[in-house]
Amino acid sequence: MSENAPIVTRFAPSPTGYLHIGGARTALFNWLYARGRGGKFLLRIEDTDRARSTEEATEALLKGLEWLGLDWDEEPVSQFSRADRHAEVARQMLAQGNAYKCFSTAEEIAAWREEHPRQPFQSPWRDATELPDGPYAIRLKAPRSGETVIKDLVQGEVRIANDQLDDMVLLRSDGTPVYMLAVVVDDHDMGVTHVIRGDDHLTNAARQLQIYDAMGWPAPVYAHIPLIHGEDGKKLSKRHGAVGLHEFAALGYPAAAMRNYLARLGWSHGDDELFSDEQAREWFDLPGIGKAPARLDFKKLEHVSGYHIGLMPDDALMAELDRFLAETDQKPLTELQKERLSAALPVLKEKAKTLPQLLEQGRFAMIARPVDIDEKASKALDTVSRGMLKSLTAAVQHGSWSRDELEQAAKQVAEENGVGLGKIAGPLRAALAGRTATPSVFDMMTALGRDESLARLQDQTELAG
Repeated sequence: MSENAPIVTRFAPSPTGYLHIGGARTALFNWLYARGRGGKFLLRIEDTDRARSTEEATEALLKGLEWLGLDWDEEPVSQFSRADRHAEVARQMLAQGNAYKCFSTAEEIAAWREEHPRQPFQSPWRDATELPDGPYAIRLKAPRSGETVIKDLVQGEVRIANDQLDDMVLLRSDGTPVYMLAVVVDDHDMGVTHVIRGDDHLTNAARQLQIYDAMGWPAPVYAHIPLIHGEDGKKLSKRHGAVGLHEFAALGYPAAAMRNYLARLGWSHGDDELFSDEQAREWFDLPGIGKAPARLDFKKLEHVSGYHIGLMPDDALMAELDRFLAETDQKPLTELQKERLSAALPVLKEKAKTLPQLLEQGRFAMIARPVDIDEKASKALDTVSRGMLKSLTAAVQHGSWSRDELEQAAKQVAEENGVGLGKIAGPLRAALAGRTATPSVFDMMTALGRDESLARLQDQTELAG
C-alpha cells in the first residue's frame, strides 16, 4: 500500500441481531480514523449466513449507526451479492497454481484428524497429478514452512508458523465461497487500506494474508483492538446490563456522549477524558489504543453524559428529547410543555446525567394545574405555610420576576414570620411541583413565568381560608 494512498476504512457487521456496543466502538474507531484524515468510511453487510441474516437486523444496524452519528460513504455493500466475484478469485488462484482441487470427503477428513490430533489437515490431493471426476473443494496451497507475519499497529508484530495452518478451503464443493476468502476479496475490491477490528479476528489475519500473497495484492494495514469487558473484568454479556447500542439509547445517553465515551474505551489521548467530535477526529490514532481489554464503566459514562448534556445548545437538546421520547414509545411533549421545559433547560442541564433524569427534574414545567401533590410534599402544606405563600404571592406579583428579587421576597416573608427560608421553600416547592425533590424553587418560578407560578400558588392559598 502506498504511503500516499487515501485512507479507506470499513465496518463490516453481520446482520444477525442488534448492534453490540463492541461493534459500535469498532465502527466509531474506523469512522474517526478515516474522517480525521480526509479518507473514506465504508460499510459492508456480511450477510453470507443466510439462515441468520435478516432485513430487519440490517435495518437495525443502519439505524444504530445513524443514531450514533456515523455517516458512511457510498452505498453499503452486500457480501452475499458478491458470491460470484469471490468464486471467480478462487478459480483464478486455481489457474495460477496457488490453489488446488481437493476431493477429500467430510468423512475422510474427519478420519484423518482422528489419526493426527492437534495437526492441521494435510490433503492428499495437494500435489496430485491424476484427478478423478466428482465434486471437489478448492483449497489454498499455503506455504508449509516459514512464518506468516502480521504487522499489527495495536498488537505489534505477530508471527504464526505456517506449519500450524492448514490449506484452507476457498470454495466449497457446492461452489459457495467461504467467509475468509470473501473478506479478502471485498476488502481488496473496496480499496480498504486499514482494517480496524476486534482482536478476536487476529488469527484470521494470518490466513487472509496468505490469500493476499497468493493473489499478489497489497495487504491492508491491520489494527486489532481488544474486546470490551464488564466492570468485573469478564467478557461483556447481558449479566453486565446493557450491551446493545439501542439499550444505551433507551437509557437516555445522548449520541454525543456515547461517541465520547466509546472513543475513550480502549483509546487514550493523554489524560483527556471529555472532548468534542472535532477533537476526537483530530486526536484519534491507532497507537493510542491499548492492548488490554477495556472495561465498561457506567459511572464514568454518566459523567461523560452529564458533561455533554450541559454543553448541548438548548434547541439541540430539545430535539434530542423529542427523539428519545419517540424512540422509547413515550407520549410526545405538547407545544406548551416544550416552551416551559425549554425555559427551564439552563438550570436542568447543569445537573442531569441522562435524558430521563432531565425529564424527571423538569417534570414541574410539564405538569398541568391543579398540581397533583404527593403525600410527602403535602406535609409541608398547612394553614400556616399556606398563609406564608399568600404573603409571598402579594409580595412578588407586581415585581420584575427576576430570580434575585423572588429570593429576596421569600427571605423577607420568612423573617416576618420568624422562620428560616427553608420553612417557606418546602411549601413553595409543594405548590409549584407537587414533590419534595425538585430544582431550586426560584429557578422553577423563573422557568414557569409569572402567570403560571402565581396561578399554582393561588390554588394553594385559596385553601388557607
